[in-house]
Amino acid sequence: MAAPHPAAQGPTASPEGREEPALAPGASLSAHLDIDLAAVVRNWRALDALSAPAVETAAVVKADAYGLGAAVVGPALAAAGARRFFVALPGEGVALRTALDRAGHGAAGIWILGGFMPGDRAAFRDARLAPVLNSAAQARAWFADGPDGPAALQLDTGMNRLGVEAAELATLGPLPAGVAFVMSHLACADDPGDAMNAQQRARFVAMAGGLGRPASLAATGGILLGPDYHFALTRPGVGLYGGHPFAGAETVVRLRAPIIQIRDVAPGEKVGYGAAWTAARPSRIATLSAGYADGLLRAAGGRTVARLGERAVPYVGRLSMDLLTVDVTDSPDAAAGDLVTVLGATPDTGVDALAGAAGTIGYEILTSLGTRYQRHYRGGA
Repeated sequence: MAAPHPAAQGPTASPEGREEPALAPGASLSAHLDIDLAAVVRNWRALDALSAPAVETAAVVKADAYGLGAAVVGPALAAAGARRFFVALPGEGVALRTALDRAGHGAAGIWILGGFMPGDRAAFRDARLAPVLNSAAQARAWFADGPDGPAALQLDTGMNRLGVEAAELATLGPLPAGVAFVMSHLACADDPGDAMNAQQRARFVAMAGGLGRPASLAATGGILLGPDYHFALTRPGVGLYGGHPFAGAETVVRLRAPIIQIRDVAPGEKVGYGAAWTAARPSRIATLSAGYADGLLRAAGGRTVARLGERAVPYVGRLSMDLLTVDVTDSPDAAAGDLVTVLGATPDTGVDALAGAAGTIGYEILTSLGTRYQRHYRGGA
């Protein structure tokens, strides 16, 4: 049967007679999530540099800055020069406004991508939020009895998700003075060869051209499509946090999980739920303190690697709620308490590599990162 390497206060002998190292006095069960704010800022500046000086570069910090902490990321970007932020919901905007005000960046604009519902008016007014109006009904409701501030208008150019269609736009008549800019969103910007990019741009020009307002079409992928897509304002999101399609992005996130226990597993023995992995050789299997409750998607189990120092340690068996197992047979010095880098050390442990192993996208990895980690922020503007 598999034999554990016991957690001990002093060295103990293994079944093979090896002396097992003691746990380090400061060893902890908590995994560590390291977030490099300086890398976020450098990514923002790099994306800003891809457009002309007259083009404003905003920052999308919805979903708690893609899981990394909008209350910390937002002020860091504001200190670097970002003057306009986008979130999805009024509640996100209220929290971001509090963080920006405390950091001395109260003049920054916060725009709500989901638009406006009358029940949220107090939040818009009190936190100085601005809606991106997504229908004629939202526009009429926002401007009824006088708005509580500026708004943007989203145009649907073919994504069929949010925004005013061309026929509906005609019913609005002249835009109120409070509409500060118009925008749309590209469905296929992460694929530069997709014909829909040019189609949407042409529709956007046709719809926005006569409105007399600054225009915004490009998020991260749109910025990379080139100047024809930049217009007056760009809205980078995932590229700020090190994700595809911004190949030049610096790594922002590193996740390190401690080894709880190492077991000797004989050939033919099984590991994990469903007995999904069978040892083909005498193996040393390390159990790490992180799992799908922490945002490490279950589908990645057995399909990717982590890193112990410079050495790749493959996932084995199924990833479970609180634990995952890796093969450290070729890392003879591995010991309980060692931190294994699950995310961010090298390209094979990057956000998009882990996403690919799980059959998803880097956005889902970032926004799924859990609350049980010890979070460490470093750097800034």
